[in-house]
Amino acid sequence: MTHNLTVGLVQQAAWPDKQRSLAESERGVRELAARGAQLVMLQELHATHYFCQFEDPALFDLAEPLDGPTGQRLAALAAELDIVLVGSLFERRAAGLYHNTAVVYDRQQGAVGHYRKMHIPDDPGFYEKFYFTPGDADATRGFQPIDTSLGRLGLLVCWDQWYPEAARLMALAGAELLLYPTAIGWHPPDDDDEKHRQKEAWTLIQRSHGVANGLPVVVANRVGHEPDHSEVSPGIDFWGGSFVCGPQGELLAHAGEESELLLVELDMARGEQTRRMWPYLRDRRIDAYGDLTRRYRD
Repeated sequence: MTHNLTVGLVQQAAWPDKQRSLAESERGVRELAARGAQLVMLQELHATHYFCQFEDPALFDLAEPLDGPTGQRLAALAAELDIVLVGSLFERRAAGLYHNTAVVYDRQQGAVGHYRKMHIPDDPGFYEKFYFTPGDADATRGFQPIDTSLGRLGLLVCWDQWYPEAARLMALAGAELLLYPTAIGWHPPDDDDEKHRQKEAWTLIQRSHGVANGLPVVVANRVGHEPDHSEVSPGIDFWGGSFVCGPQGELLAHAGEESELLLVELDMARGEQTRRMWPYLRDRRIDAYGDLTRRYRD
């Protein structure tokens, strides 16, 4: 990539009412496209509330196939606005088989690729293993970039953002930027110091993926308090903080803790220039990394 790329992010609240949530997503996409965005990314599971705070089999009814109503709406929006749009689906692949899936819609071409979240958390308030099957890890799926009219997108999802291996594999497959739709926030009883540490760590780890791979990084998170409808926990305060950084980890734009739209022009030639100065891929000791495929070195 040698051109400039104008990237837009929608940081929004979301609700159990899918039409209300999608209307908010669409409003942000339209505004960003009107302001010149060529690539727009929405946050993880933007079409609904974050339903993984508790386990309820009835919530599988929220899932849709890739070409279901939400996918069709996003594809039509990308075509109308002549943009590349990254959306998020609770995907029903088959009976009893569901994924947390990011889909890329490329202008008039419609859906040109999708990525199924590979790392699935299972923590208090984030019971995703109940709902999602990890993406397939074969040679044609897994950590494979998606080619678009704007370049090759290294698309990962939320919990994937903590793993340097995922970012590296996308870079090794030729990704030209890393994108992370995400849904992360605070446990309300945590004190301010703990909240600060968590959010700083989240920002830092993703910026480090940009540094380690010489790539821009684009992150879209959700905002607002979402209650635990099971009433077991006090819910989650999603912290926003969406951002874009350059290939040396430099922050180019950083959102606050409210609904917000970000628009950034990226100089995509800088990735090539940065890698020439810091040739990490050249100096990797691939002959010495075999143990990375082991769970632990006992």
